[in-house]
Amino acid sequence: MRSGRDHLSRRLSAGDPLSEQLPARRIPVGVSSSSVFPLPVEDCFRLADHIGYDGVEIMVSVDKTSRDVKTLAAFSTEYRQPILSLHAPTLFLLQHVWGWDPWNKVEKTLQMAVDLACPTVVVHPPFRWQGSYAKEFVQGVAALEAEYGVQIAVENMYPWRLGVREAMIYLPDHDPTDEGYANVTVDLSHAATAGDDALAMIDRLGDRLAHVHMCDGSGSTTKDEHLPPGEGNQPCAEVLRRLSNRGWSGSIVLEVSTRGRRGPTAREDILRQCLMFTRSHLGHQLEADEG
Repeated sequence: MRSGRDHLSRRLSAGDPLSEQLPARRIPVGVSSSSVFPLPVEDCFRLADHIGYDGVEIMVSVDKTSRDVKTLAAFSTEYRQPILSLHAPTLFLLQHVWGWDPWNKVEKTLQMAVDLACPTVVVHPPFRWQGSYAKEFVQGVAALEAEYGVQIAVENMYPWRLGVREAMIYLPDHDPTDEGYANVTVDLSHAATAGDDALAMIDRLGDRLAHVHMCDGSGSTTKDEHLPPGEGNQPCAEVLRRLSNRGWSGSIVLEVSTRGRRGPTAREDILRQCLMFTRSHLGHQLEADEG
């Protein structure tokens, strides 16, 4: 068995040039390829390098480049941006990517993670209609983590609502913090839509919190907004300070919507603002001053 996390550690300890992008004294802050959609995947690497992020998360999708290990590795080297995480194509609209077998999709993403020395794969909770996959998901995730040596960080979601009606489409529900997962992703926009308390979630998870999607939401019960942190009502700053204060060892990825923003530099300006907000509340500037 090859471990993505062990491979990454060997690269960093061996003086891999990408190690310079992962400061030893601070939590790495990356940006998701979904944050530049509908631009190509390469633009995520380019903007991350230009703005000064510590790495990227790749949403595995209909874009063939997002599933091409050689191309992603080349982009990672060219732009000096480690791939901090991969997001498996388990979204509702991506169920056809790599066929309809959900375990096959997760395993293909895990193999990509091993090949790319990527330590974390993000997946969504199973849908209720996915049969044995849904019923055996908790045990299956644990077995695959042991087999591939990669964290599978199950992400919190939200109920689907139509007016006052609420559909519980995930099994057992949208909140993975109550299940026995070793690793969990907390997404603040999803918490806003669900009406969940993000601070309570990260406190409840403790060391099981492996990954954070940093974004904001206004509390809409029908729309997953993925606003830049500080533009909604979520405790983004407090989440960051709390994680920094407790010496958390996971990674943070900005997953914000930049579609529809006007102006030639609007997307870059938003992503730069997001990085400044995140690093400021993590105390990175203070660390730099003290260094």
